[in-house]
Amino acid sequence: MLNVLFIGDIVGRPGRQAIRELLPELKSRHAIDLVIANGENAAGGIGLTPDVADDLLFYGVDVLTSGNHIWKKRGIEAYLDETPQVLRPANYPGSAPGRGVYVADTARGRVAVINLLGRVFMPPIECPFQVFDRLFEQLDPDVKTCIVDFHAEATSEKQAFGWYADGKASLVAGTHTHVQTADERILPNGAGYLTDVGMTGAMSSVIGMNREIAIRRLITGIPEQFKVAKKNIQLQGVTAQIEIATGKCKKISRIVSCLR
Repeated sequence: MLNVLFIGDIVGRPGRQAIRELLPELKSRHAIDLVIANGENAAGGIGLTPDVADDLLFYGVDVLTSGNHIWKKRGIEAYLDETPQVLRPANYPGSAPGRGVYVADTARGRVAVINLLGRVFMPPIECPFQVFDRLFEQLDPDVKTCIVDFHAEATSEKQAFGWYADGKASLVAGTHTHVQTADERILPNGAGYLTDVGMTGAMSSVIGMNREIAIRRLITGIPEQFKVAKKNIQLQGVTAQIEIATGKCKKISRIVSCLR
């Protein structure tokens, strides 16, 4: 069995601290073969920088995925071109820097990781369903395990994609909302599924940000710069056991680990 840990959206310095301090023990406890984490908000709460990405890879993350905030920090474009294990959504135009799929070599075999961006309540972008089909068909036949980060706002779109990819994807992990859902399951054709993996950062917050600022913005309608919250740090994610010969998920479990 291939043991995968998929970590929910890392938010700012508190999220990076959680990765640094909690990931080694989680990898040991669950005998993890591959760690995937969404890092699009890991630098200052929005975006990703090369230095922050390098730190997360050094801490033990094998593949970093992202979403609509990947372009927020200057200097990330060249880094994406140079670092294949750091992904941007595959359904951005082909002229965009970087790539949306990475094939990782693990002790159990090769694993494809695909990063896709939803379209409901999101900027206009190519259809993730069609892009997934195209990328899946291009995988080497010996790559049986395919993990998808589906970065989307609408739960309906995430659920629809899970059903659509069942039988091809081994795990569909939803990201973007920063709120872990409780609907983990294995779909009929063997895909593990969770609508949202959650968030790695400060839980005494509004999706990782200072709650007082978030409340003021909602009450007054006046723009105010968000600041990353700092208290009650957790690492949220999901583990999946995948049969490497078939690519079918056999077990899926949500995890929450608290930083003390």
